[in-house]
Amino acid sequence: MQVDAVLVLFCVWLTGAVGRMAQSRGHKLETGKQSRSRRETSMDGRKKTGSPIYKRSADMTKSLMTKSEQLLRIDDHDFTMRPAFGGPPIPVGVDVQVESLDTISEVDMDFTMTLYLRHYWKDERLSFPSTNNQSMTFDSRLVKKIWVPDMFFVHSKRSFIHDTTTDNVMLRVFPDGNVLYSLRVTVTAMCNMDLSRFPLDTQTCSLEIESYAYTDDDLMLYWKKGNESLNTDDRISLSQFLIQKFHTTTKLAFYSSTGWYNRLYIHFTLRRHIFFFLLQTYFPATLMVMLSWVSFWIDRRAVPARVPLGITTVLTMSTIITGVNASMPRVSYIKAVDIYLWLPCTCGIGNPDEMMIDPQITGYGSMDGNTTGNYGMPENGGCRDRMLAQVSLNDPQITGQVRPSRGYVNIWIDTHAIDKYSRVMFPGAYILFNVIYWSIYS
Repeated sequence: MQVDAVLVLFCVWLTGAVGRMAQSRGHKLETGKQSRSRRETSMDGRKKTGSPIYKRSADMTKSLMTKSEQLLRIDDHDFTMRPAFGGPPIPVGVDVQVESLDTISEVDMDFTMTLYLRHYWKDERLSFPSTNNQSMTFDSRLVKKIWVPDMFFVHSKRSFIHDTTTDNVMLRVFPDGNVLYSLRVTVTAMCNMDLSRFPLDTQTCSLEIESYAYTDDDLMLYWKKGNESLNTDDRISLSQFLIQKFHTTTKLAFYSSTGWYNRLYIHFTLRRHIFFFLLQTYFPATLMVMLSWVSFWIDRRAVPARVPLGITTVLTMSTIITGVNASMPRVSYIKAVDIYLWLPCTCGIGNPDEMMIDPQITGYGSMDGNTTGNYGMPENGGCRDRMLAQVSLNDPQITGQVRPSRGYVNIWIDTHAIDKYSRVMFPGAYILFNVIYWSIYS
């Protein structure tokens, strides 16, 4: 029994000793953790004291924990209604940056333009608190959740918003509720052209911007900075036109069913380059007209040489006219180029008219003066070229009859004088025509 009691006491002592050792070890570990925590806390305090980054106060607009929809309180408002609904019309300012003027088509009577269209307005429902007055910028995903102006291009045929690599749309919201909405658009719009002076014409085209649903009682559309609201790239150029100027205007448009709307206009004036048409149309036509005059220096008896020359001139002029009109719309009025081409073409047909008289009633040759009397004979009694013509007897001014037959009289006309006078009259008339033409259309 004494041995058992001794063993029990020894076990109790051993258990107590082990417990005291574990408690001492745990206290030491806890002390090490607390010391490390105190060191880290002191280091953080030194960092915050010495670094300016930790001195700047937090901005709610830059907090990663705050969603933009919650910050703008989008779910708290009905953005299907315009700002200040029921009150005065909301002002919407517009400015435009023209990036390129791509094509001008006379056949379709339209133009294609790429531009940056920017809208400015204030929507107090989008205001948010910000200590640094920092704005927030969003892409097209937020545009679908808020109210934006419903602008469209009047008389446009095609238009689209660029989407490479993403939708080219930007929305910027300021703390006071001011909004900037920008998008990159390419639009093809109608341009009514007057081609009566083509190709020496000047055309004025317009791009018209208007709200589709909101009348002037709900939305006041205006150019934000007047004429300075329209900016263009200095590198814009066209192959056929010289861009003379851009300017803006504002008018009211009335629709009988819906009312009055504010409409913004972008006007640009284009003057056509003439050098291309000088090389392709005017110079070839002038050369063909001058070539037709060669027949005046060819002997009248060389009919095979004179006739093909006149026919070639007419056919070439017809080919030039056809080529010009192939690239033009089918307008119902005469253009300036038509006048320049058709009038000389008519003269070209008239150049060889004296050689196309019916050979049954004409005769060429060297005639003796004794066979025809003194009508048109030279004083020395020699021989010269004459043409036999039949003239009606009803003309009382006809004298010097030769062999009357069936109500006509035959007379001999000096054909050499016709060629001699034509050498001066036709070039002179053509020069006078060019002076009048270029003075009117230049």
